Amino acid sequence: MSVQQILLKEIEESRKWLDRETEDSTYKRDLQKRIELINWVLENMNNPDNPICDNIESRMSDIILKINQTQSIIAADKLQSELRILEWVLYQVCVNKKWNYFRDNLGKATSYI
Repeated sequence: MSVQQILLKEIEESRKWLDRETEDSTYKRDLQKRIELINWVLENMNNPDNPICDNIESRMSDIILKINQTQSIIAADKLQSELRILEWVLYQVCVNKKWNYFRDNLGKATSYI
């Protein structure tokens, strides 16, 4: 299954649970944020000139700065939830890119031995 398929499946599952959630809750907010962030990543993945892993990491760094600057536990909780979602997305999107990079370059490194 490709990364895009995994992310699209996650959006589909999140929408399914979001439709079942009747009350405003932290869970419902997290589902909405998950859909929003995954859509943002999918849009950015379509541009080959866009370093998606760097963009996700940059957004995560911005969130960490906001968390450190906030005085509100409630605001920090929302940001930490967003950070956890991005961490999962970063893993899904970038683990294969990094593995492919290392795998492709491993052959070059062992050829010198």
